[in-house]
Amino acid sequence: MSALSRRRFLLAAGGSAATAALLAACTGPSPTPTDGASGSTSPTPAGPPVWSELASAVTGTLLLPAASGYAAAALTENPRFDDAQPLAVLEASGPADVAAGLAFAAKYGVPLALRSGGHNYIGSSAGGASGTGVAPSLVISTATLTGVTLSADGTTATVGAGASLVAVYSTLGEAGRAFAGGSCATVGATGLTLGGGVGVLVRSFGLACDQLTAVEIVTADGTVHEASRDTDADLFWACQGGGGGQFGVVTKLTFATQPAPDVNTWYVEWPWSSASEVVDSWQGWAPGADNRLWSTLKLLGGETHSGTPSVSASGTWTGDLGDLAEQLKPLLAGVDAPPTDNQSFRHTYLEAMMTEAGCENTPLAQCKTGPDGALTREPSSGTSNVAYAALDASGISDLVAAVEQAQTVTGMTEGGISMDALGGVVSSVDPSATAFVHRKALMTVQYTATFAVGADPAPFDAYVRGFRTTMTAHWQNWAYVNYCDATIPDAQTAYFGANLPRLQQLKQQYDPRGLFTQPQSV
Repeated sequence: MSALSRRRFLLAAGGSAATAALLAACTGPSPTPTDGASGSTSPTPAGPPVWSELASAVTGTLLLPAASGYAAAALTENPRFDDAQPLAVLEASGPADVAAGLAFAAKYGVPLALRSGGHNYIGSSAGGASGTGVAPSLVISTATLTGVTLSADGTTATVGAGASLVAVYSTLGEAGRAFAGGSCATVGATGLTLGGGVGVLVRSFGLACDQLTAVEIVTADGTVHEASRDTDADLFWACQGGGGGQFGVVTKLTFATQPAPDVNTWYVEWPWSSASEVVDSWQGWAPGADNRLWSTLKLLGGETHSGTPSVSASGTWTGDLGDLAEQLKPLLAGVDAPPTDNQSFRHTYLEAMMTEAGCENTPLAQCKTGPDGALTREPSSGTSNVAYAALDASGISDLVAAVEQAQTVTGMTEGGISMDALGGVVSSVDPSATAFVHRKALMTVQYTATFAVGADPAPFDAYVRGFRTTMTAHWQNWAYVNYCDATIPDAQTAYFGANLPRLQQLKQQYDPRGLFTQPQSV
Protein backbone atom coordinates (compact mmCIF):
# COMPACT_ATOMS: atom_id res chain seq x y z
CA MET A 1 0.00 0.00 0.00
CA SER A 2 1.40 3.42 -0.91
CA ALA A 3 2.21 6.04 1.71
CA LEU A 4 -0.59 8.19 0.38
CA SER A 5 -3.02 5.31 0.71
CA ARG A 6 -1.79 4.76 4.24
CA ARG A 7 -2.23 8.46 4.92
CA ARG A 8 -5.81 8.29 3.63
CA PHE A 9 -6.70 5.43 5.92
CA LEU A 10 -4.79 7.08 8.76
CA LEU A 11 -6.99 10.14 8.53
CA ALA A 12 -10.06 7.97 8.26
CA ALA A 13 -10.08 4.93 10.47
CA GLY A 14 -6.53 4.37 11.68
CA GLY A 15 -3.88 3.17 9.24
CA SER A 16 -0.09 3.48 9.48
CA ALA A 17 1.51 6.85 8.77
CA ALA A 18 5.20 6.06 9.00
CA THR A 19 6.08 7.45 5.57
CA ALA A 20 3.63 10.33 5.67
CA ALA A 21 5.01 11.35 9.04
CA LEU A 22 8.52 11.08 7.64
CA LEU A 23 7.63 13.64 4.99
CA ALA A 24 6.38 15.88 7.77
CA ALA A 25 9.82 16.14 9.37
CA CYS A 26 11.42 12.99 10.63
CA THR A 27 14.79 12.38 8.97
CA GLY A 28 17.12 13.52 6.19
CA PRO A 29 20.43 13.57 4.30
CA SER A 30 24.11 13.51 5.08
CA PRO A 31 26.13 16.48 3.84
CA THR A 32 29.21 16.78 1.76
CA PRO A 33 32.03 16.27 4.27
CA THR A 34 33.45 19.46 5.75
CA ASP A 35 36.82 20.17 7.26
CA GLY A 36 37.23 20.06 11.00
CA ALA A 37 35.65 18.20 13.87
CA SER A 38 32.29 18.86 15.49
CA GLY A 39 33.86 20.64 18.43
CA SER A 40 36.96 22.73 19.04
CA THR A 41 37.70 23.16 22.72
CA SER A 42 40.80 23.96 24.75
CA PRO A 43 43.79 25.39 22.84
CA THR A 44 46.01 23.10 24.93
CA PRO A 45 44.28 19.79 25.68
CA ALA A 46 45.32 18.15 28.93
CA GLY A 47 46.22 14.96 27.08
CA PRO A 48 44.37 11.76 26.17
CA PRO A 49 40.89 11.78 27.75
CA VAL A 50 40.62 9.98 31.07
CA TRP A 51 37.11 8.60 30.76
CA SER A 52 36.99 7.35 34.33
CA GLU A 53 37.24 10.97 35.39
CA LEU A 54 33.99 11.80 33.58
CA ALA A 55 32.29 8.63 34.77
CA SER A 56 32.96 9.54 38.38
CA ALA A 57 31.70 13.10 37.87
CA VAL A 58 28.19 12.21 36.64
CA THR A 59 25.15 10.47 38.06
CA GLY A 60 23.89 9.50 34.62
CA THR A 61 25.37 6.74 32.46
CA LEU A 62 28.61 7.03 30.51
CA LEU A 63 28.78 4.35 27.81
CA LEU A 64 32.13 3.54 26.22
CA PRO A 65 32.40 1.32 23.10
CA ALA A 66 32.95 -1.86 25.15
CA ALA A 67 29.81 -1.31 27.27
CA SER A 68 26.82 -3.57 26.69
CA GLY A 69 24.41 -0.69 26.09
CA TYR A 70 26.70 1.32 23.84
CA ALA A 71 25.52 -0.01 20.48
CA ALA A 72 21.88 0.83 21.15
CA ALA A 73 22.72 4.21 22.66
CA ALA A 74 24.82 5.15 19.63
CA LEU A 75 21.91 4.84 17.19
CA THR A 76 19.98 7.82 15.87
CA GLU A 77 16.58 7.64 14.17
CA ASN A 78 18.07 7.41 10.65
CA PRO A 79 19.74 4.05 9.84
CA ARG A 80 21.97 5.68 7.24
CA PHE A 81 24.11 6.96 10.13
CA ASP A 82 24.40 3.59 11.90
CA ASP A 83 28.12 3.29 11.16
CA ALA A 84 28.88 6.05 13.66
CA GLN A 85 31.29 5.05 16.42
CA PRO A 86 31.15 7.84 19.03
CA LEU A 87 34.01 8.05 21.51
CA ALA A 88 31.39 7.68 24.24
CA VAL A 89 27.73 8.41 24.91
CA LEU A 90 26.85 10.33 28.06
CA GLU A 91 23.21 9.79 28.99
CA ALA A 92 22.83 12.86 31.18
CA SER A 93 20.62 12.78 34.25
CA GLY A 94 20.31 16.55 34.39
CA PRO A 95 22.12 19.86 33.90
CA ALA A 96 24.94 18.96 36.29
CA ASP A 97 25.88 15.98 34.12
CA VAL A 98 25.77 18.16 31.02
CA ALA A 99 28.07 20.70 32.67
CA ALA A 100 30.47 17.91 33.62
CA GLY A 101 30.48 16.63 30.05
CA LEU A 102 31.17 20.08 28.66
CA ALA A 103 34.03 20.67 31.11
CA PHE A 104 35.54 17.28 30.22
CA ALA A 105 35.34 18.04 26.48
CA ALA A 106 36.97 21.44 27.00
CA LYS A 107 39.73 20.02 29.18
CA TYR A 108 40.73 17.23 26.81
CA GLY A 109 39.85 18.79 23.45
CA VAL A 110 37.23 16.12 22.79
CA PRO A 111 34.79 16.83 19.91
CA LEU A 112 31.14 17.09 20.97
CA ALA A 113 27.90 15.92 19.46
CA LEU A 114 24.58 16.88 21.07
CA ARG A 115 21.44 14.77 20.90
CA SER A 116 17.89 14.79 22.23
CA GLY A 117 15.48 13.14 19.78
CA GLY A 118 18.14 11.95 17.32
CA HIS A 119 16.57 13.36 14.14
CA ASN A 120 19.33 15.70 12.98
CA TYR A 121 19.04 15.71 9.19
CA ILE A 122 22.76 15.79 8.47
CA GLY A 123 23.73 13.25 11.11
CA SER A 124 25.63 15.62 13.40
CA SER A 125 24.09 14.07 16.49
CA ALA A 126 25.39 10.61 15.54
CA GLY A 127 28.84 11.58 16.75
CA GLY A 128 30.96 10.49 13.82
CA ALA A 129 28.99 8.78 11.02
CA SER A 130 30.69 8.57 7.64
CA GLY A 131 29.94 11.40 5.25
CA THR A 132 28.83 13.82 7.97
CA GLY A 133 32.04 15.76 8.40
CA VAL A 134 31.88 15.07 12.14
CA ALA A 135 34.83 13.42 13.90
CA PRO A 136 34.22 10.64 16.42
CA SER A 137 32.78 12.57 19.34
CA LEU A 138 31.51 12.49 22.88
CA VAL A 139 27.74 12.40 22.46
CA ILE A 140 25.95 14.27 25.23
CA SER A 141 22.44 12.85 25.14
CA THR A 142 19.44 14.27 26.97
CA ALA A 143 17.22 11.48 25.62
CA THR A 144 16.55 10.06 29.08
CA LEU A 145 15.11 13.37 30.37
CA THR A 146 11.58 12.46 29.33
CA GLY A 147 9.38 13.87 32.08
CA VAL A 148 6.29 15.90 31.14
CA THR A 149 4.34 17.63 33.91
CA LEU A 150 1.51 20.14 33.98
CA SER A 151 1.09 23.04 36.38
CA ALA A 152 -1.79 22.81 38.85
CA ASP A 153 -4.04 24.90 36.62
CA GLY A 154 -2.82 23.20 33.43
CA THR A 155 -1.76 26.41 31.74
CA THR A 156 1.92 25.51 31.52
CA ALA A 157 3.77 22.29 30.77
CA THR A 158 7.32 21.46 31.88
CA VAL A 159 8.98 19.14 29.38
CA GLY A 160 12.24 17.24 29.72
CA ALA A 161 14.66 17.75 26.85
CA GLY A 162 14.36 14.12 25.73
CA ALA A 163 10.57 13.93 25.62
CA SER A 164 9.10 12.87 22.30
CA LEU A 165 6.20 14.75 20.76
CA VAL A 166 3.77 11.91 21.41
CA ALA A 167 4.72 11.89 25.09
CA VAL A 168 3.93 15.60 25.29
CA TYR A 169 0.66 15.16 23.41
CA SER A 170 -0.39 12.26 25.60
CA THR A 171 0.18 14.02 28.93
CA LEU A 172 -1.45 17.25 27.80
CA GLY A 173 -4.31 15.62 25.93
CA GLU A 174 -5.28 13.42 28.86
CA ALA A 175 -5.63 16.60 30.92
CA GLY A 176 -7.66 18.43 28.27
CA ARG A 177 -4.79 20.76 27.35
CA ALA A 178 -2.95 21.24 24.08
CA PHE A 179 0.41 22.20 22.59
CA ALA A 180 1.03 22.39 18.85
CA GLY A 181 4.07 20.71 17.35
CA GLY A 182 4.98 18.34 14.53
CA SER A 183 3.49 15.06 13.45
CA CYS A 184 6.49 12.71 13.65
CA ALA A 185 6.03 10.57 16.77
CA THR A 186 9.69 10.16 17.72
CA VAL A 187 10.86 13.72 17.10
CA GLY A 188 12.05 15.38 20.30
CA ALA A 189 10.23 18.47 21.49
CA THR A 190 13.58 20.18 22.06
CA GLY A 191 15.02 20.02 18.56
CA LEU A 192 11.67 20.88 17.02
CA THR A 193 11.28 23.97 19.20
CA LEU A 194 14.83 25.27 18.95
CA GLY A 195 14.53 25.42 15.16
CA GLY A 196 11.12 27.09 15.23
CA GLY A 197 8.68 24.19 15.18
CA VAL A 198 6.28 23.83 12.26
CA GLY A 199 3.37 21.50 12.94
CA VAL A 200 -0.18 20.48 12.12
CA LEU A 201 -1.85 23.25 14.17
CA VAL A 202 0.73 25.93 13.39
CA ARG A 203 -1.64 28.42 11.77
CA SER A 204 -3.92 28.60 14.83
CA PHE A 205 -1.43 27.99 17.69
CA GLY A 206 1.75 29.41 16.18
CA LEU A 207 5.15 27.77 16.00
CA ALA A 208 6.35 25.55 18.85
CA CYS A 209 8.84 28.29 19.78
CA ASP A 210 5.96 30.79 20.07
CA GLN A 211 4.47 28.61 22.81
CA LEU A 212 7.79 28.43 24.66
CA THR A 213 7.97 30.48 27.87
CA ALA A 214 11.28 29.33 29.42
CA VAL A 215 14.26 27.03 28.86
CA GLU A 216 16.81 25.49 31.18
CA ILE A 217 20.04 25.57 29.19
CA VAL A 218 23.68 24.82 30.03
CA THR A 219 26.07 27.11 28.17
CA ALA A 220 29.65 26.32 27.19
CA ASP A 221 31.08 27.63 30.48
CA GLY A 222 28.91 25.19 32.47
CA THR A 223 26.47 27.84 33.68
CA VAL A 224 22.87 26.66 34.02
CA HIS A 225 20.55 29.42 32.77
CA GLU A 226 16.81 29.67 33.37
CA ALA A 227 16.17 31.78 30.29
CA SER A 228 12.89 33.51 29.55
CA ARG A 229 11.66 36.84 28.22
CA ASP A 230 12.54 38.37 31.59
CA THR A 231 15.80 36.58 32.40
CA ASP A 232 18.65 36.01 29.91
CA ALA A 233 16.25 37.39 27.31
CA ASP A 234 18.80 37.32 24.46
CA LEU A 235 19.56 33.65 25.08
CA PHE A 236 15.85 32.89 25.21
CA TRP A 237 15.36 34.75 21.92
CA ALA A 238 18.04 32.59 20.30
CA CYS A 239 16.25 29.44 21.52
CA GLN A 240 13.13 30.55 19.65
CA GLY A 241 14.24 29.39 16.21
CA GLY A 242 18.02 29.79 16.26
CA GLY A 243 18.61 26.06 15.88
CA GLY A 244 19.75 23.30 18.21
CA GLY A 245 23.31 22.78 19.42
CA GLN A 246 24.33 26.40 18.86
CA PHE A 247 24.42 28.17 22.22
CA GLY A 248 24.14 25.45 24.83
CA VAL A 249 22.49 22.19 25.83
CA VAL A 250 18.81 22.50 26.70
CA THR A 251 17.72 20.21 29.54
CA LYS A 252 14.17 21.45 30.16
CA LEU A 253 11.50 23.52 28.41
CA THR A 254 8.35 25.23 29.62
CA PHE A 255 5.41 25.82 27.29
CA ALA A 256 2.16 27.69 27.56
CA THR A 257 -0.79 25.39 26.88
CA GLN A 258 -4.31 25.99 25.58
CA PRO A 259 -7.60 24.19 26.13
CA ALA A 260 -7.55 21.17 23.84
CA PRO A 261 -9.80 21.71 20.80
CA ASP A 262 -11.57 19.02 18.84
CA VAL A 263 -9.62 18.50 15.63
CA ASN A 264 -11.07 17.56 12.25
CA THR A 265 -8.64 15.77 9.96
CA TRP A 266 -9.29 15.80 6.22
CA TYR A 267 -7.81 14.32 3.07
CA VAL A 268 -8.37 15.05 -0.62
CA GLU A 269 -6.69 13.25 -3.54
CA TRP A 270 -6.86 13.96 -7.28
CA PRO A 271 -5.72 12.13 -10.42
CA TRP A 272 -2.10 12.87 -11.31
CA SER A 273 -3.25 14.53 -14.53
CA SER A 274 -4.60 17.37 -12.36
CA ALA A 275 -1.31 17.93 -10.47
CA SER A 276 -0.56 21.34 -12.01
CA GLU A 277 -4.04 22.65 -11.27
CA VAL A 278 -3.89 21.33 -7.71
CA VAL A 279 -0.58 23.07 -7.01
CA ASP A 280 -1.86 26.34 -8.43
CA SER A 281 -5.13 26.18 -6.48
CA TRP A 282 -3.54 25.10 -3.19
CA GLN A 283 -0.77 27.72 -3.12
CA GLY A 284 -3.26 30.52 -3.68
CA TRP A 285 -5.58 29.26 -0.96
CA ALA A 286 -3.75 27.50 1.90
CA PRO A 287 -1.53 30.28 3.36
CA GLY A 288 -4.47 32.71 3.50
CA ALA A 289 -7.19 30.34 4.68
CA ASP A 290 -9.01 30.70 8.00
CA ASN A 291 -6.42 30.50 10.80
CA ARG A 292 -8.16 27.40 12.13
CA LEU A 293 -7.28 25.49 8.95
CA TRP A 294 -3.84 24.05 8.26
CA SER A 295 -2.87 21.96 5.26
CA THR A 296 -0.03 20.21 3.54
CA LEU A 297 0.24 19.43 -0.17
CA LYS A 298 2.18 16.33 -1.16
CA LEU A 299 3.29 15.18 -4.61
CA LEU A 300 5.02 11.82 -4.25
CA GLY A 301 6.49 9.21 -6.55
CA GLY A 302 8.72 6.17 -6.25
CA GLU A 303 8.22 2.43 -6.05
CA THR A 304 5.14 2.70 -3.81
CA HIS A 305 3.38 4.68 -6.57
CA SER A 306 2.87 2.36 -9.50
CA GLY A 307 2.50 4.05 -12.87
CA THR A 308 2.15 7.70 -11.92
CA PRO A 309 2.91 9.72 -8.80
CA SER A 310 0.18 10.86 -6.41
CA VAL A 311 -1.07 14.33 -5.51
CA SER A 312 -3.05 15.03 -2.34
CA ALA A 313 -3.81 17.69 0.24
CA SER A 314 -4.56 16.93 3.85
CA GLY A 315 -4.78 18.90 7.04
CA THR A 316 -6.54 19.90 10.21
CA TRP A 317 -9.50 22.14 11.02
CA THR A 318 -10.36 23.20 14.57
CA GLY A 319 -13.72 24.77 13.75
CA ASP A 320 -17.06 22.97 13.49
CA LEU A 321 -17.00 19.90 11.27
CA GLY A 322 -20.04 21.18 9.41
CA ASP A 323 -18.07 24.25 8.30
CA LEU A 324 -15.15 22.33 6.84
CA ALA A 325 -16.72 21.78 3.41
CA GLU A 326 -17.16 25.53 3.00
CA GLN A 327 -13.51 26.08 3.91
CA LEU A 328 -12.34 23.58 1.28
CA LYS A 329 -14.52 24.98 -1.53
CA PRO A 330 -11.91 27.41 -2.92
CA LEU A 331 -9.33 24.62 -3.13
CA LEU A 332 -11.69 22.24 -4.91
CA ALA A 333 -13.02 24.93 -7.24
CA GLY A 334 -9.57 25.55 -8.65
CA VAL A 335 -9.30 22.01 -10.04
CA ASP A 336 -11.44 20.92 -13.00
CA ALA A 337 -11.34 17.19 -12.24
CA PRO A 338 -13.30 15.93 -9.23
CA PRO A 339 -11.28 14.39 -6.39
CA THR A 340 -10.75 10.65 -6.43
CA ASP A 341 -11.02 10.75 -2.62
CA ASN A 342 -12.42 13.32 -0.20
CA GLN A 343 -12.76 12.40 3.48
CA SER A 344 -12.93 14.14 6.84
CA PHE A 345 -13.25 12.92 10.42
CA ARG A 346 -13.64 14.51 13.83
CA HIS A 347 -11.33 13.61 16.72
CA THR A 348 -10.43 14.76 20.16
CA TYR A 349 -7.13 16.63 20.25
CA LEU A 350 -5.32 13.58 21.64
CA GLU A 351 -6.87 11.23 19.08
CA ALA A 352 -5.85 13.54 16.25
CA MET A 353 -2.28 13.93 17.44
CA MET A 354 -1.82 10.20 17.91
CA THR A 355 -3.36 9.62 14.49
CA GLU A 356 -1.03 12.13 12.86
CA ALA A 357 1.87 10.35 14.58
CA GLY A 358 0.82 6.96 13.22
CA CYS A 359 0.08 5.66 16.73
CA GLU A 360 -3.70 5.83 16.88
CA ASN A 361 -4.02 2.14 17.82
CA THR A 362 -0.67 1.82 19.56
CA PRO A 363 0.02 2.12 23.30
CA LEU A 364 2.15 5.14 24.10
CA ALA A 365 4.98 2.96 25.42
CA GLN A 366 5.25 1.31 21.99
CA CYS A 367 4.97 4.50 19.91
CA LYS A 368 8.70 4.51 19.24
CA THR A 369 11.38 2.70 17.27
CA GLY A 370 13.67 0.06 18.71
CA PRO A 371 13.15 -3.46 20.10
CA ASP A 372 10.11 -2.51 22.20
CA GLY A 373 8.62 -0.11 19.66
CA ALA A 374 5.96 -0.46 16.99
CA LEU A 375 7.58 2.05 14.61
CA THR A 376 10.27 1.30 12.04
CA ARG A 377 13.44 3.27 11.37
CA GLU A 378 13.77 4.01 7.65
CA PRO A 379 16.74 5.55 5.82
CA SER A 380 15.98 8.85 4.17
CA SER A 381 17.37 11.88 2.44
CA GLY A 382 15.96 15.38 2.47
CA THR A 383 16.45 19.10 2.11
CA SER A 384 14.26 22.20 2.13
CA ASN A 385 13.12 25.58 0.87
CA VAL A 386 11.05 28.30 2.46
CA ALA A 387 8.74 29.86 -0.12
CA TYR A 388 7.76 33.52 -0.06
CA ALA A 389 6.07 33.61 -3.48
CA ALA A 390 3.56 31.51 -5.35
CA LEU A 391 4.87 29.60 -8.36
CA ASP A 392 4.07 30.77 -11.86
CA ALA A 393 3.26 28.31 -14.66
CA SER A 394 6.95 27.66 -15.31
CA GLY A 395 7.61 26.89 -11.65
CA ILE A 396 4.64 24.54 -11.41
CA SER A 397 5.80 22.74 -14.55
CA ASP A 398 9.29 22.29 -13.11
CA LEU A 399 7.85 20.98 -9.84
CA VAL A 400 5.60 18.41 -11.50
CA ALA A 401 8.41 17.22 -13.77
CA ALA A 402 10.74 16.76 -10.79
CA VAL A 403 8.17 14.62 -8.98
CA GLU A 404 7.74 12.49 -12.10
CA GLN A 405 11.50 11.97 -12.13
CA ALA A 406 11.13 10.04 -8.86
CA GLN A 407 9.64 7.20 -10.91
CA THR A 408 13.03 6.74 -12.58
CA VAL A 409 15.24 6.55 -9.47
CA THR A 410 15.96 2.86 -8.89
CA GLY A 411 15.42 1.77 -5.30
CA MET A 412 13.52 4.84 -4.16
CA THR A 413 10.72 3.70 -1.89
CA GLU A 414 9.04 7.08 -2.01
CA GLY A 415 10.20 10.56 -2.92
CA GLY A 416 8.90 13.97 -3.82
CA ILE A 417 7.79 17.19 -2.22
CA SER A 418 5.74 18.24 0.79
CA MET A 419 4.55 21.85 1.14
CA ASP A 420 3.32 22.92 4.58
CA ALA A 421 1.25 26.10 4.83
CA LEU A 422 2.34 28.98 7.03
CA GLY A 423 0.44 32.23 7.48
CA GLY A 424 -2.14 32.56 10.23
CA VAL A 425 -0.76 33.26 13.70
CA VAL A 426 2.82 32.69 12.47
CA SER A 427 2.69 35.72 10.19
CA SER A 428 1.31 37.98 12.94
CA VAL A 429 4.68 37.99 14.75
CA ASP A 430 7.44 40.35 13.65
CA PRO A 431 10.35 38.46 11.97
CA SER A 432 12.81 39.96 14.48
CA ALA A 433 10.75 39.10 17.57
CA THR A 434 12.19 35.57 17.67
CA ALA A 435 15.16 33.98 15.93
CA PHE A 436 12.76 32.28 13.45
CA VAL A 437 12.87 34.82 10.65
CA HIS A 438 10.52 33.33 8.05
CA ARG A 439 7.32 34.83 9.48
CA LYS A 440 6.03 36.22 6.19
CA ALA A 441 6.66 33.11 4.10
CA LEU A 442 3.80 31.23 2.48
CA MET A 443 5.08 27.76 3.29
CA THR A 444 7.95 25.51 4.30
CA VAL A 445 8.97 22.94 1.71
CA GLN A 446 10.57 19.52 2.09
CA TYR A 447 12.17 17.41 -0.61
CA THR A 448 12.40 13.86 0.68
CA ALA A 449 13.35 10.36 -0.44
CA THR A 450 13.20 7.07 1.46
CA PHE A 451 15.06 3.89 0.58
CA ALA A 452 16.10 0.47 1.87
CA VAL A 453 18.47 -0.10 4.77
CA GLY A 454 21.98 -0.55 3.45
CA ALA A 455 21.36 1.15 0.10
CA ASP A 456 23.85 3.73 -1.14
CA PRO A 457 22.32 7.11 -0.28
CA ALA A 458 24.04 8.91 -3.17
CA PRO A 459 21.29 8.67 -5.84
CA PHE A 460 18.61 9.71 -3.35
CA ASP A 461 20.68 12.64 -2.10
CA ALA A 462 21.21 13.64 -5.72
CA TYR A 463 17.46 13.50 -6.38
CA VAL A 464 16.35 15.67 -3.45
CA ARG A 465 19.16 18.17 -3.90
CA GLY A 466 18.57 18.37 -7.64
CA PHE A 467 14.88 18.98 -6.94
CA ARG A 468 15.81 21.80 -4.55
CA THR A 469 18.19 23.36 -7.08
CA THR A 470 15.44 23.37 -9.69
CA MET A 471 12.92 25.01 -7.35
CA THR A 472 15.37 27.51 -5.85
CA ALA A 473 15.28 29.27 -9.20
CA HIS A 474 11.63 30.06 -8.37
CA TRP A 475 11.65 30.23 -4.55
CA GLN A 476 15.17 31.63 -3.95
CA ASN A 477 17.63 30.10 -1.48
CA TRP A 478 15.64 30.33 1.78
CA ALA A 479 15.62 27.16 3.92
CA TYR A 480 14.38 25.83 7.26
CA VAL A 481 17.07 25.02 9.84
CA ASN A 482 15.17 21.99 11.17
CA TYR A 483 15.51 20.44 7.70
CA CYS A 484 19.22 21.23 7.52
CA ASP A 485 21.40 20.35 4.55
CA ALA A 486 25.11 21.18 4.51
CA THR A 487 25.14 21.60 0.72
CA ILE A 488 22.83 24.64 0.78
CA PRO A 489 24.77 27.69 -0.43
CA ASP A 490 25.17 30.37 2.27
CA ALA A 491 23.13 28.17 4.57
CA GLN A 492 23.23 30.49 7.57
CA THR A 493 21.62 33.33 5.62
CA ALA A 494 19.14 30.86 4.12
CA TYR A 495 18.07 29.75 7.61
CA PHE A 496 18.19 33.02 9.55
CA GLY A 497 18.12 35.92 7.09
CA ALA A 498 18.22 39.32 8.79
CA ASN A 499 18.45 37.66 12.23
CA LEU A 500 21.86 36.13 11.47
CA PRO A 501 24.03 39.03 12.75
CA ARG A 502 22.33 38.97 16.15
CA LEU A 503 22.74 35.20 16.36
CA GLN A 504 26.43 35.52 15.48
CA GLN A 505 26.88 38.10 18.22
CA LEU A 506 25.19 35.83 20.75
CA LYS A 507 27.34 32.92 19.60
CA GLN A 508 30.44 34.94 20.44
CA GLN A 509 28.96 35.88 23.80
CA TYR A 510 27.88 32.42 24.95
CA ASP A 511 30.35 30.17 23.10
CA PRO A 512 33.46 32.28 22.41
CA ARG A 513 35.79 29.27 22.11
CA GLY A 514 33.59 27.30 19.74
CA LEU A 515 32.77 24.35 21.97
CA PHE A 516 29.54 23.82 20.00
CA THR A 517 31.01 23.82 16.51
CA GLN A 518 28.92 21.58 14.32
CA PRO A 519 29.02 21.49 10.50
CA GLN A 520 26.38 24.26 10.25
CA SER A 521 27.04 26.15 13.46
CA VAL A 522 26.38 29.91 13.49
